[in-house]
Parts: sequence; C-alpha cells; structure tokens
Amino acid sequence: MDCFLIVVWYASTTMLDLLKLLLLMAIPTTQNQKSLSIEVLVLRQQLAVQKPTPSLKKGDRLFWLLASKLWSRWKETLVILKPETVIGWHHKGFKLFWRIKSKRAAGRPKIPLEVRELIRRMSLENPTWGSPRIEGELWKLGYSVRKSTIEKYMVRKPKPPSQNWRTFLRNHAREIVACDFFVVPTISFATLHVLIFVEHARRKIIHFNISRSPCSNWAARQLTNAFPYDFAPRFLIHDRDPIFLGKFKRRAGLMNIEEIVTARKAPMMNAICERMIGTLRRDCLDHFVIFGERHLHRILTEYIEGYYHTDRTHQSLDNDCPEPRAIDPPENGPVISIPILGGLHHRYRRKAA
Repeated sequence: MDCFLIVVWYASTTMLDLLKLLLLMAIPTTQNQKSLSIEVLVLRQQLAVQKPTPSLKKGDRLFWLLASKLWSRWKETLVILKPETVIGWHHKGFKLFWRIKSKRAAGRPKIPLEVRELIRRMSLENPTWGSPRIEGELWKLGYSVRKSTIEKYMVRKPKPPSQNWRTFLRNHAREIVACDFFVVPTISFATLHVLIFVEHARRKIIHFNISRSPCSNWAARQLTNAFPYDFAPRFLIHDRDPIFLGKFKRRAGLMNIEEIVTARKAPMMNAICERMIGTLRRDCLDHFVIFGERHLHRILTEYIEGYYHTDRTHQSLDNDCPEPRAIDPPENGPVISIPILGGLHHRYRRKAA
C-alpha cells in the first residue's frame, strides 16, 4: 500500500490519475484508509493544474466527474473550482452522450441520390403534378417513397404551375399547317411558282403544285386539294401575299380554317415552312437544271415521296422520318443502298442473306 501511495504522489499525467482513482475504489481496504488516499489524490491533482490561473483539460474534467460519483466528500477538498461547475460538466457530458447515441441510431433510411434527382426532374418537367402524382409514378418505377419525402425534394415554384410554350405548341402542332410560295427558274429563264402545304406535327408536305401564273382562284383549288373531305386543320399560317386574299380567303372560311397571317418582313413567323423551302433547295433543286413544269413536278415528287417522307431523318422528330420508319437491326442482314434522283441521295436498308 505504501508503494502504491508513492506512485500516486509522484505521478503527473491525468490519465494516470484516473486509473489511480479507479484502483483506490477497487482496493479492499478500510473506509478511512480509502478516503484518506482519495483525498491525497484529489489534492495532488489540484496542485498539478494550479498555475497563475487553473488550467483544466478534458481529462481533468473527467477526473472530477468520476470523483464526484465515487467519493461522497469530494466537495470538501475542492478548492480551485465550485461544486456547481463540476455538476454543470456532468450535465454537458450527459447531453453529449445522448447526442452521439442519437446520431448512431438507424432511423429512417436515407433517400438515394438517384431518387432525389428523379423527384426534382419530375417536378420540373411536369409543373402541374403534385406530390401524390409523383408518388404514384415513382411506385410504378419501383420506388417506395413517402409523400412527405417527395414534398421535401420537389422544386418549388413561386407562381401557379403552367405548361411551357414548347409543350403548348407540341400539343397543337397537329392542328397547324403552313403554306408559302417559292420560285424556281427554268433553263429558259422562265419562273415557276411552287405552292407547298406543310404539317407542323411531322414536318410532312401535305400537298404541292406548280403554276406559271398563280392567282387566288388557283390557290383556292390547291387548298381544296390539300384538305379533302373533313381533314382541314384548325389553323393555317401564311404571309401577306395578295394571292391569299379573295377566293382563297373565302374558301378557307367555308372550310372552318382560321388563317394566321404573319407580320410584314417577318419570315421567322412561318419558320417551319421557310425551312422546308430551304431544304428543298439545298437537298434537291440546287443540283438540277429545270427544263419545265413537268420536269420540276417529277423531280419534286420523286424527292418528296421517294426520299423526304420515308427516309430523311429529322432531329426535331427524334431522328425519325415524317412517316415513321422502323429500326432495322444488324441481325436482319448487310446494309444495301438504293440510289434516289440518280444517286443524289441514297436509301439504306438491310437485305436478308
């Protein structure tokens, strides 16, 4: 016992003080001897930290917390601190213990990043959807997510939900047709006028015809030929050409077609039709010398019916054709090419071996 007290007296580290305190409580001695040994230890510990101002570290605080729980006379020997300070340390340690224990608890599983991004994407792409609709869509995709969780990760918008312009135009594209004239010079420097009608939904040329001297009566007949029976569109976009007045305008009214007239010098208001005319020139007409009306009609028919509608892909149609074209997989055989317009363009297909 004397050797142990010598070790206790000369020890200087806080961790060793903690071990000494625990050993003193575990040694089977009389209560007076144990109390005296602990009193010497706590006094020595106070002398060790005593400086011009007491400097206590975490180990020192832990020492006094253990001393307050293991020894009933700890307040009598405490000089450098108030007993309330040690009790406050105990309260803080109790809070820290439960904070750490709460963090380690399993709780609700964390939502994967993929699902969170999917919730944000759905709320952005579908501004009219609420959390119940997104919850049902996620369920069909194999994700079980609570409504409260979905509302947490949804993208909030300050104004009432509304579809964007792109969605609005796509929803009404099947009811919109555009028409316009363009001219083609012949080998004899005559001018041929071509009238085309283009469907917005599939970029399809519904009808075209050629005339040397078009008039309103001729244009009205082309309107009837383009939309026979009850297949007239709701809207027809065209420019301010005088040919679209008179008989043409009356015919459109009888067919319940609402005319959308573009502003002056604003071809971008009829952008799809203008781009179609540019495609006809770049892909076809710029590579030919036109001999006459019949020659031009044959070339345009072969290009439109034999290539443009069935084989020419469009990025705006997700790399599909105006008339949907099925994917031809490699297992169907080797690729063969079929020339169009004398080899100006080619149609590619797979041929079974």
